[in-house]
Amino acid sequence: GRRVLAGDNGRAAAGRNDHVAAPLMLGRTGRELHRAALVRAVADGDGHVAAAGTRRSRTQRNAARRVRLGGPRVHAHAPAAASATDDVADAVRDADLIVLCTPIGAYGAIAKQMSASLKPGAIVTDVGSVKRSVIDAVAPHLPVGVHFVPSHPIAGTENSGPEAGFDSLFEDRWLVLTPESGTDEVAVEQVAELWRRTGSKIERMDPDHHDQVLAITSHVPHLIAYTIVGTATDLEDRLKSEVVKFAASGFRDFTRIAASDPVMWRDIFLNNKDAVLEMLGRLTEDLSGLQRAIRDGDGDGLEALFARTREIRRSVIEAGQHIPPTPPDEAPPGDEASDN
Repeated sequence: GRRVLAGDNGRAAAGRNDHVAAPLMLGRTGRELHRAALVRAVADGDGHVAAAGTRRSRTQRNAARRVRLGGPRVHAHAPAAASATDDVADAVRDADLIVLCTPIGAYGAIAKQMSASLKPGAIVTDVGSVKRSVIDAVAPHLPVGVHFVPSHPIAGTENSGPEAGFDSLFEDRWLVLTPESGTDEVAVEQVAELWRRTGSKIERMDPDHHDQVLAITSHVPHLIAYTIVGTATDLEDRLKSEVVKFAASGFRDFTRIAASDPVMWRDIFLNNKDAVLEMLGRLTEDLSGLQRAIRDGDGDGLEALFARTREIRRSVIEAGQHIPPTPPDEAPPGDEASDN
């Protein structure tokens, strides 16, 4: 069979050898999904890999050829992408599995492009950080007999692109599956197994509930980071230079989050707007309460809040989620790396 990943902004990649296809996506997530799940666990490393794209530059497609699927640390002899094309429909033809790894705003157009080329029994999944709007954008374009199993790997850093991937990106990280009622359970299990082979832990969740959870754990924190760093960029030059020079750990971590891919995060906010706006409304109310406490000199109220929130941090540590994914040859960054 063949497995295909549609990559950033409409790119797609396909691979094949005598036994199993070797998928590749030109960005960080798809590249490491391929490496961890298929090069290491299934494929023999001799597969042909083709990249396809509708909006990316020649530089990006060349990166697909240049970056080896296994990475230099583990699979020095694994193949790089062998060819590049702009034809998404051709890339998915006869594929058993298609993984959408683009900014989610491109999902609907890609689903429409590939629809006629999908064979009966094919499985379509994705890596997007929003699930309800993804289902609404993709499912209407899929033919009867093609299974859609939305997924979301909660793993990442602020870096993007094929050269930002590393071998252990998904290990001990949560992978959330959000299939709708009635989805073929064999297809769901196949997608789950794909992610288990990356080292991921599997959780199943209702898509709307997923979007609410991610709004507060990921999306709103990113929006806050973009806002704080944006405020700093608007300061007068002398003050701005001192902010950069004397950046403490809190602001430094915000700058790392704010360095995340702008197209990806634009699409996340626009496609999860209801949940994000709901959480922002609650945050605004809480900030107003903090303003009053500071204005009124309410030290007891401030201390009580800080003590309560400190317990959340301890819970995160106990759950083993306090250390972000980090390349083996780098020291771990702060705790606010850009998981999405």
